[in-house]
Amino acid sequence: MALIKPHGGGNLKPLYVMDDKQRADLAEEALHLHSINVCSAAAGNAVMLGAGYFTPLAGYMNKADALGVAKEMKTADGLFWPTPVLNMVDHEVNLQPGDRIALRDPNVAGDPVLAIQTVEAVETFTDEEMALMTEKVYRTDDMEHPGVKAFNTVGKTCISGPIQVLNFTYFEKDFGDTFKTAYEIRADMEKLGWSKVVAFQTRNPMHRAHEELCRMAYNDLGCDGILIHMLLGKLKKGDIPADVRDACIRKMVELYFEPNTVLVTGYGFDMLYAGPREAVLHAVFRQNTGCTHLIVGRDHAGVGDYYGGFDAQTIFTEEVPADALDIEIYNADHTAFSRKLGKVIMMKDAPEGHTQEDWVFLSGTKVREMLGKGEAPPPEFSRPEVAQILMDYYQGLED
Repeated sequence: MALIKPHGGGNLKPLYVMDDKQRADLAEEALHLHSINVCSAAAGNAVMLGAGYFTPLAGYMNKADALGVAKEMKTADGLFWPTPVLNMVDHEVNLQPGDRIALRDPNVAGDPVLAIQTVEAVETFTDEEMALMTEKVYRTDDMEHPGVKAFNTVGKTCISGPIQVLNFTYFEKDFGDTFKTAYEIRADMEKLGWSKVVAFQTRNPMHRAHEELCRMAYNDLGCDGILIHMLLGKLKKGDIPADVRDACIRKMVELYFEPNTVLVTGYGFDMLYAGPREAVLHAVFRQNTGCTHLIVGRDHAGVGDYYGGFDAQTIFTEEVPADALDIEIYNADHTAFSRKLGKVIMMKDAPEGHTQEDWVFLSGTKVREMLGKGEAPPPEFSRPEVAQILMDYYQGLED
């Protein structure tokens, strides 16, 4: 059986220039073009466009598309899309439609050229339009929200138009074994003979509950494989660095999953912390990787208490049109180890009579305290081999 079709129903549309000579010619052209240092979010958008994750978009959105997406999750021509994909700058630019510009990477020393953009329009959002997009996408205007702050501090002027991507910034070099494009993931799945695949999104190391949730979804849905797909871009202060997370997840998969049932991969994008809207974005680009299902758990892509525990699930039934996506959602409740049953289960499936004492619960703060002291969390919470990697990391912070 073939893999699920990319979003939009056509072929995958990676904007990375694969031909070596064409890429070299473009790099030479870039030396003579007006150049702009883009913000980290725009660089992440370029990577996602280049890698095919944002199929079928051809580049950065204009004002009408961004406002349509914010208000109704639709571009001006009717394409379903959940979040604006913008190249925003905080200064006036003297550009005309048809101009070509070099986009320089803010996340790599020397600001090398990341992509070339053909300008379609330069437009400035009003304060009211910025406020509208913020409220619709993030459901809050609180500048303490990391996504709201990031979105509202990079300027109000957007440069729209198609792009040609020349590289994948630091992700390829720093995460050579883990960073994968959507087309590479599709090729890997085809090689393994998979057609029914469930994706698990993570920005954290995986504990026993996450591991079992993947296993539950795999078995419940009768899948051929699991895509563990971790975010490799910028996070908020205090989150575990991507290389440590990567080591934890690989160790867990190596020791506790059957061979050839899991692909451990990552993608280059900064976390939006947009809760429900980001969950829908996750579904779009997992469909583009070839996944038929996405696990959406409690507070998926959330931060603090800005979203209800299940808002990221209900958006798919209450706001996403039934025909908008082909990928399906596997709704997950909170999972935890039941002392009474001796295994991890979804809390909604607990038999009657379960009390608070029957569950193994540890707060993130408590876990970090234990790891920092060199104490492993109980094996019901974390695999010992994973805990050891985390203990080494936390104790290294104090050296």
